[in-house]
Amino acid sequence: MTCEISKTRISCYLIIKTINHSDLEPYIPTGLECLYPKMTFVRTLKLIQAIPNMPNPITETEVNNFLESKLNMQIASIDEEGYPMIQPIWFVYDKESGKIYTATQKTTKKVHNILRNPDKIYFSIDDANYPYKGVKGRAVARIFEDIQKNLPIVEKINIKYLGTIEHPLARMIIENTKNGTEVVIEITPKFFSAWDFGKAM
Repeated sequence: MTCEISKTRISCYLIIKTINHSDLEPYIPTGLECLYPKMTFVRTLKLIQAIPNMPNPITETEVNNFLESKLNMQIASIDEEGYPMIQPIWFVYDKESGKIYTATQKTTKKVHNILRNPDKIYFSIDDANYPYKGVKGRAVARIFEDIQKNLPIVEKINIKYLGTIEHPLARMIIENTKNGTEVVIEITPKFFSAWDFGKAM
């Protein structure tokens, strides 16, 4: 983890996914292999300490653990009049890709907002119990309508919050996914801004 320290904040760049040289070989032109060194590339994600000058900065592991909690996420999108619209949603976090997934009805306003302004998304997950902690950030979102790809994501979300896919609500959501009325939203954070008052002392 590499950190940049300024007077107002500490920004840390965290390794989210490693890309090996072998993953790139299909894209290297034949006969030019010697020009591409066998190195490992990394994808990084920016972690901002939301409260400057905390004695103990928040770590990647703490952020990952927090994002696995059963708290709701607030997602903000921009409506047709240019106003922010905020809605609470269930979500599941994929640590390997650093992406967040949620599901919703295809006809909801947030889906139309995302299709219109996919790069103007904000999200926030916070625990209202002391010591207060949370993660928020700006993101880019995409709508997935592929039923076969959406089903396992929707099942993971329901297992996370309901403990089973046999719950009546889970069955209804999964059935809606099968008939295409439920879609998946993929949220790619541009950064995570995290806070934890438990680390203030």
